[in-house]
Amino acid sequence: MSRNIQSVPFGYEPPEEKRKGTLIYYDTFEKTTDGELDLAVESMEHYSFDKLVLYPLHEETVRRMLKEPVSAFHKREKRLFEWRNDRGYSKVVVEGWEGKRKKYTPMDSALRLLAEKYKAPYFLYITPETADLFASFSSFEEWIVKIRLLLSSEPQELHPMLEKYQHRWTVNNFS
Repeated sequence: MSRNIQSVPFGYEPPEEKRKGTLIYYDTFEKTTDGELDLAVESMEHYSFDKLVLYPLHEETVRRMLKEPVSAFHKREKRLFEWRNDRGYSKVVVEGWEGKRKKYTPMDSALRLLAEKYKAPYFLYITPETADLFASFSSFEEWIVKIRLLLSSEPQELHPMLEKYQHRWTVNNFS
């Protein structure tokens, strides 16, 4: 605990924070365009989030979850850093934890790390396909009460668990 003594005038109330929470973009970022990344930043601004966390998945995670080939993690991560630096976004963070682990990371482990590291409330920005996959996990009901989902587009088919928790997700309407 800090022992710095501060004096404030009588009746002072600290200004209320206008920005709250974290928008987490959980994706492979293999086929994600700069326009889609800019759309995520617009969503962060529109909903007044404090940070946008880009969470690229490791190749092993993609291989086990989505069963599709992707380029190396460091190449996708480098592209995200270049995009962020070119645009000058100071509130965008590229989370490289999976790159350090260098192996499969379950989604709930990733969410647990992000919940410990960043400020609540949490919104998970994902594609409808990833949302469907997330809804099929046994830990979905545990997590959907802690986070809200922001889908990048309208889903074609809804998983029964997504239908059940329809009040906990919304579609990004900026596209």
